Parts: sequence; C-alpha cells; structure tokens
Amino acid sequence: MPCVAAVGIATIKCGLFREIPVLRKYLLLIILIGMMTEVMSQEKSPDPVVDLSTMTDLSSLVEKLANKQVVFVGESHDQYQHHLNQLAIIKGLYAKHSDLVIGLEFFFQPYQPILDQYISGEIDETEMIRQTDYFNRWRFDYRLYRPILRFAREKGIPLIALNLESEITSQVGQGGIESLPEELKMRLPSQIDRDNEAYRSRLQEVFDSHPHRDGGDFERFLDVQLLWDEGMAQQAADWMQVHPDSHLVILAGVGHLMYRNGIPDRLLRRLPVSQAIVLNTNTLELLNRDLADYVVLATEQTLPPSGKMGILLDAEGSPLSISGFTKESGGAEAGLKKKDRLISIDDQPIASYADLRIALMDKAVGDTIKVEIERNRLFFGPTVKTYQVTLR
Repeated sequence: MPCVAAVGIATIKCGLFREIPVLRKYLLLIILIGMMTEVMSQEKSPDPVVDLSTMTDLSSLVEKLANKQVVFVGESHDQYQHHLNQLAIIKGLYAKHSDLVIGLEFFFQPYQPILDQYISGEIDETEMIRQTDYFNRWRFDYRLYRPILRFAREKGIPLIALNLESEITSQVGQGGIESLPEELKMRLPSQIDRDNEAYRSRLQEVFDSHPHRDGGDFERFLDVQLLWDEGMAQQAADWMQVHPDSHLVILAGVGHLMYRNGIPDRLLRRLPVSQAIVLNTNTLELLNRDLADYVVLATEQTLPPSGKMGILLDAEGSPLSISGFTKESGGAEAGLKKKDRLISIDDQPIASYADLRIALMDKAVGDTIKVEIERNRLFFGPTVKTYQVTLR
C-alpha cells in the first residue's frame, strides 16, 4: 500500500499515484525528520524520531505542496528513480494547476528559445537535443529526463532553462569573476549574497573533501557555486515577475536545495513566494530537521544499459573520426579501424557527437547496427564501407 507518516511538520511517505503504476514499486518512503525537543543526555545529541503509524500515500504529499507557489524537487542527476519521483510530483501538481511551469537546472539560459520551440511543437525532440547542445553541456543519459520533457510537451507546460552557461562558470573557476570579458559580466545575476556562513561552511567541507592537484582556490570555487545558485534563482524570479500567478516546479541537484541556502533562499530574497522543498535521497545519513520540508527515500531503479560500439572518438570537426577502441570492442571486432570517419548509423547521418548519441540512445546491448564509414586508402584516396556492428 502507498504510505506516508507525519511527525509534526515532518512526513514519511511511500508509494505513488494509482494512475502511474510503473512508479509504485520504485518509491518506498518519503521522509521528513522531526527532531526530538528534549536532550536525552549531555553526551548525546537528540536522535531523530519517525512516526511510522501516520503513513498515507503520495497524493497526500501533493495535497501539501499544492498551496505552494514554488516547489523545489531535488535530485542526484544519474539516479533514474529520482526523476520518476519528480515526474509523479509534476503530474500531481499539474492536475491541480494548469498554469504549472518547470524550471530545469540541466538546460542553460541561452537555449531558452529552443525549449520554447520544443514545447510549442515547432521542433522535435532530436532537434531540441541538438540545438541545446545537451550532450556536450550536460552529458547525463538523456533517457533519465525524457519522460519529464515528453510530459511537458504533451501538456504544453513551459520549460525554463535555469542554468548559467559553462563559458561563464568555467572561466570564473579558472580566473575569478574579474577575469570575465565584459560581455559575459553582463550575464551575471544582479545580486550575489556572500553573507550566509552556513552556506560557505557547507561548501568548504565539499571543497576540502576533494584533492586539488592544480592548487584550486576555494574562493573561486565558492564564486562558481554562488553564480549557479544566484543565476538560477534570478532566472526563476524573472519568470515569476512576468507571470505572478503561475506555479513553478524547479528540478535541480540536491546540493542546490538542501538547507534552503542555495536556490530557495536566494529566490525568496528576490520574491516573497511560498515554497516547499522535496529532496530525493538514497540514504538517511544526512537527515535532520533543517534539511528540507520533505525527503523521498527512493529505492533504486535503473534504466536498461544502452548498447555501445566500443570506439574512442576524435570529436573535433565533422565527420567524427575513430581514435581508438575499448577492450572487447564491438566496433573493432566488426572491422572498423583507427581514423575511420563515421558517415551514418542505420542510415541516419552522423555529423556531430549529438547525432551519434541520438542514434544510439535507444539501442540495447546485443543489437546490431549498420555503420557506414569513410576510410583513406594509400594511393587510392577515400572509400566508403559499411559494417554490421554488434553493440556491447
């Protein structure tokens, strides 16, 4: 049975909407921890307590979220079950608010017109992927997000590209904000709040937990995180100012939402909108009262592995050329060679890395594909050959 438990302001939930049966088995619990109010001993901090007797179903969570104008739903980017849970919440809220909008960390602000064209039906999914440079800029398996994006297109739900482009954040990470050219400085959020010590301390712990062979500088690391969070908050605020009655779901990494001091507080500083934070997690280790409003303890659900050709690419220029092979490569076994240039896969032209990823996106391990290549021959010039490659 779908279940939810509430402890004061805290909630534990499991199960999903009856109208989304494929999701029921993936969601075990939604947990928000209410902290004990009495100190048990001088030596021991209060332990969290969860009241399991108050369990209901996920629809109760949507009821609690429905009166909030902005709902943040956090994710670990590579966890499929997190995106299934996001989709369930989006469907539930859309049933209540036809003016729903979805803000996305994984698309970058300059590509907003492309998302608009995708939702309006002017371009199809593959063209949207190409024109947003998805596979070069985000790189996570597109299939993780595809159900959300297809539902948005089906219902005409606007999508907001929240993230600052990597040309800005990469340069800041290397040389600081002062190193940005003037045209990129003009793209920065108008407000950058550096005064939250809890935010700074949390990021310092993250920074210190990783080796920095290049002598990485914490202040630059902090600046990049601030630009991400302030930039996404600014983009969301800009939308809400133009559409003050709309309801917004923001999908972003857990680190941008936890403890509220990433995107949520920075949006609230700009606009006094009602908010709720739902985080997906696979562990209870970090749970405490200040973490979020609701936490989904998600059971693992993975996508089927996609088939791979086992080739290494020189992705500069077009067509793409093969620079090497992985161990047990289906491409090498079929007869492909280094410096071969990819022309097509199953008669789909391959002019870019995005074309290659799109062509292979729904291919499974064991599938056989037709690969057309161009190969230079000594003294005889280039020739075109076709091979049957079994994916590994």
